[in-house]
Amino acid sequence: MQKKNLVRVFVKGGILAPDQLLKILTTARELGTDYIHLGSRQDILFPATDRSEALLDPVFNSIHTEYEINEFTHQNIVSSYVSLDVMPSIEWLTPIIYQQILGDFNFRAKHRINLVDPTQSLVPLFTGNINFIASPEPHYWYLYLRLKQHEDRPICYDELISDHEIAKVARILNEYQLDDPNVQAVDIFSKLDEAKIDSIAIKENLKLPAASFPYYEGLNRESSGNYWLGLYWRNNQFSVDFLIEVCKRCLATNHPQITLTPWKSLIIKSIEERYLIGWEKLMGRYGINLRHSSLELNWHLPVQSEEALELKNFLVRALDKQDISTSGLTFTIKPNDDIYLFTSVVIEFNNEAHGENKTYNILYSKAFNPNSAEYLTYVSGVSKNVLPALLMELSVMYFDQIDDHS
Repeated sequence: MQKKNLVRVFVKGGILAPDQLLKILTTARELGTDYIHLGSRQDILFPATDRSEALLDPVFNSIHTEYEINEFTHQNIVSSYVSLDVMPSIEWLTPIIYQQILGDFNFRAKHRINLVDPTQSLVPLFTGNINFIASPEPHYWYLYLRLKQHEDRPICYDELISDHEIAKVARILNEYQLDDPNVQAVDIFSKLDEAKIDSIAIKENLKLPAASFPYYEGLNRESSGNYWLGLYWRNNQFSVDFLIEVCKRCLATNHPQITLTPWKSLIIKSIEERYLIGWEKLMGRYGINLRHSSLELNWHLPVQSEEALELKNFLVRALDKQDISTSGLTFTIKPNDDIYLFTSVVIEFNNEAHGENKTYNILYSKAFNPNSAEYLTYVSGVSKNVLPALLMELSVMYFDQIDDHS
């Protein structure tokens, strides 16, 4: 199925109320599908056999949610809100700050915008054209742009931007064609200077976090004593019937939010211990697997690419047979250029070759840290059958370069 047959739902910041998701799911079912997909930008996608906007418009207007169908011209705003209580976070960055900033966005973004805490590893820092990264200075953010003029490498604005100016800055940047190779950072930053936004000088440069694989599945204890539940499907086809029951359980237990990750999974946080048995019964009734191996979890694939999914399954099986550890590494399968990389290893298609002659390139991020946004070529033009052995070589190379400080 091609993307033109998809409805794309923008979940601002990856945060959903259960009743919002319930309406999305029941609408998807009315349009004839039994499953939804989760996107790498914390959006929801589902196929539509009936594309009538007469049905979609009133539903999405009632839950104040944007959507597109067939023509994908805008982007969802990604945030690391989902990582709160799941991973370490900057102390001053609270749920209400995320919500206030996201609430200021009253326009549709045509560029990828990220709003990210740099101390966590669940949400990548630089997968946006426009990346706001929380600084050590409370309520102020670094701004990094990725422009063709600079080979898509992150370029930092020389001021920290205040919480309440982020949406304003994003609106200014929304007027630019950031994918145009003639657009330069110096011109954009001059425009921001003229806008007299609330900003302060950068006292220290952003410290990139060490690369680490973000475990995001299963029932896990939070520091508060509550639990978070992470759900993942290896084929990225989330059952509508099951998710409807998840929403109903959230509503029955007064659970306020469901959050989406860029790893095409969802997380429900702050589950009280008294409700655990009910959640476990729900998982059991639908046969939900909460114990995928890290080798299965640490992949990023484009939505509905059967070729990419088939290659991933081949590689996972091959690596599993060798009993090889890939702990700490993350992988992307990249069939085309319409994808921003955020993993430590990339298997890239050479699309000029076809069938049995298909070849691949393997790239890896500098120091195996995808936050560097700099990729090096390991091999070029290799066949499918040699990919597992080359990935094993890379995994050895990764462990050899780790500094154990001994």
